[in-house]
Amino acid sequence: MAVATLKMPIGVVDPAQVVDAIRSAIGVDEGHAFQPLHVPHFEGTEWDYVKDCLDTGWVSSVGSYVEKFEAEVGAHCGVGHGVAVVNGTAALQIALQIVGVEAGDEILMPALTFVATPNAASYLGAIPHFVDSDPATLGLDPVKLDLYLHDVAERSLDGVRNRMTGRRFGAIVPMHTYGHAVDMEPLIAVAARYGIPIVEDAAESLGSIYKGEKCGSLGRVAAISFNGNKIITTGGGGAIVTDDPELAARAKHLTTTGKVAHRWAFDHDVVGYNYRLPNLNAALGCAQLEKLSSYIERKRGLAVKYQVAFDGVPGVSAFQERHFGRSNYWLNCLLLDEPSLETRDALLEATNDANLMTRPTWTLMNDLPMYASAPSMPLEGARNIEARLINVPSSVSLGEMPC
Repeated sequence: MAVATLKMPIGVVDPAQVVDAIRSAIGVDEGHAFQPLHVPHFEGTEWDYVKDCLDTGWVSSVGSYVEKFEAEVGAHCGVGHGVAVVNGTAALQIALQIVGVEAGDEILMPALTFVATPNAASYLGAIPHFVDSDPATLGLDPVKLDLYLHDVAERSLDGVRNRMTGRRFGAIVPMHTYGHAVDMEPLIAVAARYGIPIVEDAAESLGSIYKGEKCGSLGRVAAISFNGNKIITTGGGGAIVTDDPELAARAKHLTTTGKVAHRWAFDHDVVGYNYRLPNLNAALGCAQLEKLSSYIERKRGLAVKYQVAFDGVPGVSAFQERHFGRSNYWLNCLLLDEPSLETRDALLEATNDANLMTRPTWTLMNDLPMYASAPSMPLEGARNIEARLINVPSSVSLGEMPC
């Protein structure tokens, strides 16, 4: 569907130019088929590995592909251990639990995140405490967090507490938004100063790098997602990754219903969870991991196409990785030069009308009814991003094959 060219006031983005630039980047003409935001991509050994599970009967949560997938996920994240689970939310819940988060703790996390981040804390009876984001990275702002903790944190015998509520700060959860790394070095310094563990929400950032280190290796533990819309998929699925063997063992025990190992007895020593990833899904993941490097290069190539296509479009640009990071560009983002929900929504309407699936970023978590009363710092940066950001089609298949 064509978008009518209108005379636009100075400073307002022309929807027709945005539609044309997206089409140019992804290589389609007017009248093209519907272009989704992100679809899974299969071109390797997926069929062979899944068929092997069916042929051998190893389709549930025990099997060789689970063990292989866990080892390879850990290696891809630059750590020694991986524990495969049913989804990324479950991974984050267990990651928080194994670092010592308890009911009543406050968990510092960005207000600009997917709802799984606060939900994972809530499942443990913990309270999300929302902090601001940096428009330069799209992720948690460590400088603002440091200043904020200086005002609200006080030390106690069992950790650092919120002087306003009396509740302990149980963890800091940076989320690498759309594959772009949080500026982790100053955040690690803040966390160390206050003695608060970092649990990375690396759901979107498999293969992304921060200052030479892989996302997922920068905190005590991290959570990864392999949902159908992620850079690689197991259909559904997630993983807990860590360099700490004791945390990994604890995670595996908790996610295997807390069952005590025995040849035949059914003994359980904790309230555990039936969260283990089936072998069938792990087989799909093993095949997908074989292509991860290729997928990242294609997605990075697509990001360059977006940057070129939007170079001459007034009022909007394609978001680019920061100097300290190498992004997997899971979802490409457009940013308006100036925050305007009205302009953002007009572009969302025009692009979707033109068979180009685009989406805004998530509604800020403290604007959702179940988290409206949660503690929060001022959120100027997150509000700025919310009123400027649009996600655009980013499937692996839209990028060029690597040379």
